[in-house]
Amino acid sequence: MTDGLGLEDAYGATLERIKSQGGQKCRLGMAALMWICHAERPMSAEELCRALGVEIGSAHCNNDNVPSIRTVLSCCQGLAMVDKEGSTVRLIHYTLYEYLTSHRHLFESPHSTIAETCLTYLNSHQVMALSGSRILKAQCPPFLEYSSLYWGAHTKMELSDSGKTLALRLFGQYQCHISIRLLLEHTLPWYTIGSIADFHKFTGLHCASAFGLAEVASALIIMDGVDINGVDETRSTPLLWAAQNGHEEVVKLLLRRQDVNPDKPDNYGQTPISWAASNGHEAVVKLLLGHQDVNPDKPDNRGRTPISLAAMSGHEAVVKLLLGRQDVNPDNPDNFGQTPISCAASNGHEAVVKLLLGRQDVNPDKPDDYSRTLILWAALSGHEAVVKLLLGCQDVNPDKPDNDGGTPISCAARNGHEAVVKLLSGHEDVNPDRPDMWGYTPIQLATMFRHKGVVKLLRGQEDIDTDILDI
Repeated sequence: MTDGLGLEDAYGATLERIKSQGGQKCRLGMAALMWICHAERPMSAEELCRALGVEIGSAHCNNDNVPSIRTVLSCCQGLAMVDKEGSTVRLIHYTLYEYLTSHRHLFESPHSTIAETCLTYLNSHQVMALSGSRILKAQCPPFLEYSSLYWGAHTKMELSDSGKTLALRLFGQYQCHISIRLLLEHTLPWYTIGSIADFHKFTGLHCASAFGLAEVASALIIMDGVDINGVDETRSTPLLWAAQNGHEEVVKLLLRRQDVNPDKPDNYGQTPISWAASNGHEAVVKLLLGHQDVNPDKPDNRGRTPISLAAMSGHEAVVKLLLGRQDVNPDNPDNFGQTPISCAASNGHEAVVKLLLGRQDVNPDKPDDYSRTLILWAALSGHEAVVKLLLGCQDVNPDKPDNDGGTPISCAARNGHEAVVKLLSGHEDVNPDRPDMWGYTPIQLATMFRHKGVVKLLRGQEDIDTDILDI
């Protein structure tokens, strides 16, 4: 600890005072510190008080059990406080967090306790009465949002028999449960949520797969009436949810089933392997590649294949894995003409670009449908290292214009990428004074957008016409 043994002794002494209070005060103080220390995000004072008022296993939430924040802080003996700016409850200093997490004996099974508390709350009659409601976030009862979003994360870290029982109880009455809406509104993009009226197709198996709860999912798939390939409102299967979130054990579990469809796409045409590749889940991609019914080169609705999605996000290990397959085309363009290497270049992923450049079946100068080459994309976004890498390739034309006549140097100049302009202007095959289809040269574009550093750099070039500048 950074403040020495004296501070550690002080924390230890204060914790002893909390325990010496005995009875309810001791339990309340220690429970509050446990929640503050192990919660997935900072909790508001009202959320924390509601959580502390839940009696695990009870079917009712008794408001009489909910303590006031003043009582909670008093029981914590000065180790916790309410942050005035965020209105959240926090520990008095980060060194206290270090102390509490390093002395694991202080809290017995904290994550399973939190999970059981959340599940008890979600199973309560009060919350069940809200099932299927279109409730605004501001109208959510205290603790409902936290319970809905994070019970699975705590359960995955520490699953108890009681937690498993409570989870299965929740899933037994899960259809249109209010927690589904809160979970999916937090997880899915806003444009997807807006088109969904309700969430009755999102099942307990979808949820367990999304959270990565292998033991719970195992119990669910043997139940009568459970559709292992069932789709929710986004046409996502349980396997797709597990693959998307990188939950290897659940993916293994589902792939063992002979009746599973491992290649079923969602509304966007993305399959489990597409999502796993896009999010960089190498182990899951490897599992899916081992299944004979998985197409590792299947394009989504925008024509993007798994290798394109992995390259776009810079997941070098996944790209390398997919390049090892003969049935993967590493130069396949999407609906807009962008290839995996141009996706990597436009996002500045140097290692992936270098990896793909090593392939003979990859064209490093292939333009997209707008005639933009990958060096133009890299220059446009200011990715100096990628531009430098591409300038070293014999097959790359560093002065090739797009449909508007914009060259890599003019795109870099317009966006103020001085280092890229310097690289390109010093290349013998680049015309630093070439106009686009509207007649604007790189120095004019830099002047128009007030990039003084680029203007100064280009003014120093011998072959730049500065007489045309009106500044």
